[in-house]
Amino acid sequence: MDKRYAIIEIGSNNTKTHVYECEDIIYENNTTIEFKANYKIYGRIDDGDVDKLISVIEKVFTYTKNIHIYGCSIFRNITKKELDEINGVIKSRFNLEIKVVSQEDEAYYTALGCYNNVDYDGNMCVFIGGGGSIELIFLNNKEIIDKKYYDFGVVDVTHKFDSLKNDSVKPQIVKNNSKEDVVPLDLINYADFEKTYYNNFNEACDEFYSKKVNIDIKSVKENAWNKKVGKFEKRLKLQQETLDNFDKTITESTHKGEVIYSNYAT
Repeated sequence: MDKRYAIIEIGSNNTKTHVYECEDIIYENNTTIEFKANYKIYGRIDDGDVDKLISVIEKVFTYTKNIHIYGCSIFRNITKKELDEINGVIKSRFNLEIKVVSQEDEAYYTALGCYNNVDYDGNMCVFIGGGGSIELIFLNNKEIIDKKYYDFGVVDVTHKFDSLKNDSVKPQIVKNNSKEDVVPLDLINYADFEKTYYNNFNEACDEFYSKKVNIDIKSVKENAWNKKVGKFEKRLKLQQETLDNFDKTITESTHKGEVIYSNYAT
């Protein structure tokens, strides 16, 4: 009995491979195969991408023939004819086929792997950001209470913003008289804002949020000081009222003493 088995998950941009022996991972790999991006260019699954997938399967074959291949994202959107053509190539080489996974099943099992062994209280959201789709799973104490599915992902974003794909982003802090923000690239909404550029987005975020934290700390200190001053003012007022009462008591006692003494004298 073959105790080894492999799972190949084909996404829009990355193909992930895991080979197990019983429950232990003995081989894993992540291969960039841009199925969705090239589909947008050629209007079909690119033959070169299929060749890359075949190379991935060949590598896994050196570990085990018990292989399960799952297609996500882009494979949900191609036609049955296109899928049959790809499966025909794979079946003729390895006697295997791609099984297309629904967005619901992909989200469910991915989320399950995230929260199943985690102890937490209250609500949790598992965000699954892929190359061609996004799924949100909302949980309350490990019970799914809501789900959101979107048919776009990282590939769609980079297709729209070339600077992200070409790594020519310009992390920056933008500000005008009424607003300040940190963003990873030039945005039309902030075209007229004053900009300070940074080497990377982490550096920009550190500067932006450290300044914000310092402002918050200053505000907390001022509130604490004002509270302390207010406390002393209240104490001073109470002491002043006590002194006033003492003065009043002394005056009344003196008057009583004078009256008593005058009656005694007569």
